Amino acid sequence: MVLIMAWRAIPHAPIVSFDAVRARWHPSDAQLFDRHGEPLDEVRIDRRGRRLAWTALDDISPALIGTVIQCEDRRFWSDHGVDFIALARSLADRALGRGTRRGASTITMQLAALLYLSLRPARGHRSIGQKLGQIEVALAIGRRWSRRQVLEAYLNLVTYRGEIQGIGAAARVLFGKRPSGIDPAEAAVLAALIRAPNAPRAAVEKRAEAVRLAMHQAQPTHAELEAALARATAARGSDFKRVTLAPGLAEKWLKQDRSAMRCTIDRALQSFATQTLRAQVLQVRDRHVADGAVLVVENPTGEVWAYVAGTGDLSSAPYVDGVRAQRQPGSALKPFLYGLALERRLLTPASMLLDTPLEVPEERGLYRPLDYDRQFRGLVSMRTALASSLNVPAVRTATLVGVDVLAEHLRELGLREIVEPGDYYGASIALGSPDVSLWDLVNAYRTLANGGVRSPLRLFAGGAGPGRRIYSPATAWLLSDMLADRAARSATFGLENNLATRYWSAVKTGTSKDMRDNWCVGYTARFTVGVWVGNFSGAAMHDVSGITGAAPVWLAVMNYLYDRYGAAPIARPGGLRAAEVNFPNSVEPPRREWFIAGTEPGTQQTRLDDRNPRILSPAAQTIIAIDPDIPRSLQRVRFQAGPDAARAHWILDSRSLGEAGKLTLWPPTPGTHVLALTDSSGHKLDEVSFKVRGAQ
Repeated sequence: MVLIMAWRAIPHAPIVSFDAVRARWHPSDAQLFDRHGEPLDEVRIDRRGRRLAWTALDDISPALIGTVIQCEDRRFWSDHGVDFIALARSLADRALGRGTRRGASTITMQLAALLYLSLRPARGHRSIGQKLGQIEVALAIGRRWSRRQVLEAYLNLVTYRGEIQGIGAAARVLFGKRPSGIDPAEAAVLAALIRAPNAPRAAVEKRAEAVRLAMHQAQPTHAELEAALARATAARGSDFKRVTLAPGLAEKWLKQDRSAMRCTIDRALQSFATQTLRAQVLQVRDRHVADGAVLVVENPTGEVWAYVAGTGDLSSAPYVDGVRAQRQPGSALKPFLYGLALERRLLTPASMLLDTPLEVPEERGLYRPLDYDRQFRGLVSMRTALASSLNVPAVRTATLVGVDVLAEHLRELGLREIVEPGDYYGASIALGSPDVSLWDLVNAYRTLANGGVRSPLRLFAGGAGPGRRIYSPATAWLLSDMLADRAARSATFGLENNLATRYWSAVKTGTSKDMRDNWCVGYTARFTVGVWVGNFSGAAMHDVSGITGAAPVWLAVMNYLYDRYGAAPIARPGGLRAAEVNFPNSVEPPRREWFIAGTEPGTQQTRLDDRNPRILSPAAQTIIAIDPDIPRSLQRVRFQAGPDAARAHWILDSRSLGEAGKLTLWPPTPGTHVLALTDSSGHKLDEVSFKVRGAQ
């Protein structure tokens, strides 16, 4: 009665609401969640304690709830904040000097001390004033909060061991599970830790055994308790098992004042792509491969479904973001070169291109492109040149459309790293000499999948960005059709390879100079998948191409998506015409080909299938220097013509040099020279001028 009167004499303090307590709770680790709300990655942002997200009472194991109430506050559901019966017995024990000290602090009173620093004991003891204040606050909480709210807040705010605060972190760090999965043995250990969080193991064991014996329902065995105790006491905060499915993204996007974010990534796909990339890099690690990256996007929305920035501990630079890093794409740029030629009606899929030795004069000297297998195939169609990734036809096409125009076109596609004019890169721009990122390259391929419309990629939910048309639907479809043509691809890659899927897909590989990077980017109607494999250091790989490096990962991820979501061909738009094509001299079998309306056979169009022989070497405007250290008798300039030159003749400075059907080696003389190729009647077929520098 005296205690009640003393409490009534104390003014009532304003009490914080349950909603306010829950709102101001912040986890110590900011979390990145996937599109379904599953955790992807975490970043520690608060070192004062280990806390996870607030756990609702419905998500906490009934075994733990019952055990905590049994140990801490048996009359919890009816005491309204203060157990006056237990309090009176405790005062009587003290007054009579009894050795046994009964606990009188209810769960609500303990919660009051957790909420208000002024109520926490100093050096292990509370003053009378603090005790009265604790009772006051507990009764006020009992009036304003429901019993379930009190219990939920208590289990989330209490410290269990060391820096571990809240049931979410306790369950995960100590037992590696969620609060809903706590079993009776683990509940006994957690209840024991609440009373003495930092006690030695022997003291915790003694307390846990007492809790076990006091449990009325689902009482664990002594062996089960020992096993749970061993796990809990061996665990350390540093053993906290972080979710690390998107390393790099969490550090970039999670801020100090933002405890959680939800992104567009699919956790299951992210996990599969990560494991597949690591397995492939391990497979080719003996060929000097350490790094890679994977990006998967949904075509209609632009949402990123997988973002694998690297290979983790396999890499010498694990913090580099391979999705954003700039590397040379090699032949992966060719579809956009041919797309420009199609869009401008300069070529069709049936246009014939020369795959023969070529020299292109540039400021840095002669540029001589070679195909991957160092073979030349003569005349080939544009379909074959693109699908089989032939280099010389691509360079010829680049000179047709213009390198400056091509560079600007690539910038329109969103390849932002291409900042220089075309002549800075020269004809090698056709073969992927500029640096690009996987992020931008995948989105450029997504433009083809979306019928020629480009729009931004998105990692977070929100409205889709505005789209911009880059290609007509007809051009985009023709490129997709050629990239999906398994037969046209076989000239270089064969019919069976890692690009061949059991469903419709369009795909292109790329390998940069000296095998420093290789790529594989392809798409179905719904998804685009891009893979890069190489070394962040820039070191060359050993005998690893797009087919053997990046393509196996691409194929595995594509098959995973197909198994989950299926795949369908991209619908053919209007504005296309089909026609039968018979190629000259049967260089390719006759076939039914698709054309943009107005470019089909019989219509006016620009072509590169001129049947007249051409001068292949030397290139126009070549400058040749006579080396003074080499005997003049050993120095020669090669004159070489293209196919069907057997009946043609060389004319140098108006002097005949004989037939052009065979290789001609000419001893150079200083001066400016004009080399012509004529037919048997003297009609000029081709002509180039070149200079020779040196002493007479």
